[in-house]
Amino acid sequence: MERSTFMPTDSPRTVPLMVFDGDCSFCRLWIAYWRKLTGSTIDYAPYQEAAERFPEVPLENFKRAVQLILPDGEVLSAAQAVARSLADVPEYGWMWWTYHHVPGFAALAELLYRCVAAHRSAAYHATVFFWGKDFEPPSFEVASRGFLRCLGAIYLIAFVSFGVQVSGLVGARGVLPVGNFLKAVQESYGYTPWFQVPAVFWLNSSDGFLKAMCGAGAILAVMLILGFARPLVAALLFALYLSLVSVGQTFLAFQWDLLLLEAGFLAIFLRPFLARVWLCRWLLFRLMLLSGTAKLLSGDPTWRSLTALQYHYETQPLPTRVAWYFHQLPAGFQKFSVLYMFFVELVVPFLMFAPRRIRHFAAAATIVLQTFVFITGNYAFFNLMDVALCLFLYDDVILRRFGRRTGSPPERRPGSPTKFQRAVTAVLFCSIMILSCIELMEIFSAPVPRPAAALVGRVAPFAIVNTYGLFAVMTTSRPEIIVEGSNDGQNWTEYGFKYKPVDLKRAPVWVQPHQPRLDWQMWFAAFSNYQAQPWFVNFMVRLLEGSPDVLALLSKNPFPGAPPQYVRALVYDYHFTNIAERRATGNWWKRDLKGTYFPVVSLKQR
Repeated sequence: MERSTFMPTDSPRTVPLMVFDGDCSFCRLWIAYWRKLTGSTIDYAPYQEAAERFPEVPLENFKRAVQLILPDGEVLSAAQAVARSLADVPEYGWMWWTYHHVPGFAALAELLYRCVAAHRSAAYHATVFFWGKDFEPPSFEVASRGFLRCLGAIYLIAFVSFGVQVSGLVGARGVLPVGNFLKAVQESYGYTPWFQVPAVFWLNSSDGFLKAMCGAGAILAVMLILGFARPLVAALLFALYLSLVSVGQTFLAFQWDLLLLEAGFLAIFLRPFLARVWLCRWLLFRLMLLSGTAKLLSGDPTWRSLTALQYHYETQPLPTRVAWYFHQLPAGFQKFSVLYMFFVELVVPFLMFAPRRIRHFAAAATIVLQTFVFITGNYAFFNLMDVALCLFLYDDVILRRFGRRTGSPPERRPGSPTKFQRAVTAVLFCSIMILSCIELMEIFSAPVPRPAAALVGRVAPFAIVNTYGLFAVMTTSRPEIIVEGSNDGQNWTEYGFKYKPVDLKRAPVWVQPHQPRLDWQMWFAAFSNYQAQPWFVNFMVRLLEGSPDVLALLSKNPFPGAPPQYVRALVYDYHFTNIAERRATGNWWKRDLKGTYFPVVSLKQR
């Protein structure tokens, strides 16, 4: 380790002076970088010009390493000089503290410095290769504003999409009325039910209020897009959507709902400070990595044999028309696609914290995967949320370049954070990291201290840290529930759903970013029995009652005059047709009857 020495100076200084090798391209590159970080708090000069002013410092010291000359005459060298020069830079101030307080850090830092100094030419080319020639401290003003606009658009989609279904799903005459749910929660938890179900609907759970909150959310989302009072608007959006998710029961329990809430919570505090940007990257990292590890940890043979996509396109909840064509592709392509998916979900996440150009590759690889998912399946706003988070893998160097090409105005660079902002950042960063690491420990079956598990349980209702992992087990068949009604118990007519497969001749539809939540739940229900799906029993009762709100969720009501006397549900096994079958019949689907899913019932039996 280089030790500090003390010496008088001929020219008293008010700020430290960093002296470097002006003939070294690597040194010049990094000094230019540090100059932008430190601003006027540090002066810089090549030793070729400054050495004669400091004869007490051997010339060999200037050639070997940077020298930081403090105003009091103290001279710091090598890694110690670098750490001290960055001590007042918010994102790098930890280095100076760590250098002096963490055992072994100083020795390791000096060793790394000597290694780089001995190979400056290689280090220069590596820097240019990994960061590009536009080598400057990263800023994320453009990325942060772009993400907030994207988040506003996704909130708008979510509120409008649920708003047009809210009465039929959770209204007073819907499948799972909010009022009944809240009453049951209050009976279970007594005087503190809002800790388990944090929702504004404790004040009012009427259909009108539900719709009003969806409308208010849509208005606030537009305000976020336009940039009005962003922290306040982001907080209100989070509170409103959390309220909906809390009372939405099975219809609002999807991973993208939780992802939107977690990203929305971070957006409340989002500033273009590096630590807060890293939290957004950390969310994307966890999302992708957990999606991959869930598939491996499940032990599902189709993932391990790389055959999962030979089933996925036809068995996923709501395939698109494109999925039919992808299903016809050869097995070799499907296996390659699974390999690419595992690469993106298991390897690429670790590149999200790498230097600039590697991060750009990670973003591109992730966006390509999300694009293929987007065109083959209807996953609401899930893919849009993923792509929006990828913005944080780009810094303003490339985004400003894109803005100039599109004519967008340049963004204002943020100032240094205040002490209060630093404190908020520290608390937020530590809280999210601790909670998410506890979640990861539980996922990987690591022992979790009881107080830590209790802490996660206490904050779980607020959805600020969540676990992810779609399709951990691949479905290899497609059971479809077909609901029928009858007035005589002999002649049965099918109800039509707007988006899920029923009619064999109807092509798979494109509905995203809207999510038809009843159609989605029908897919889940088909893999179990109705006894495990209490909402399905309520749904059948609403059909017998002729509930207009529930019928509005369907595309075809075969009993427009009066509700039927009887309803039942059969289950069929659906498959995509192949090219020859479709050419011969015009059908996109084929099906075989498996049996009865829900027995014949009537209101008279209740």
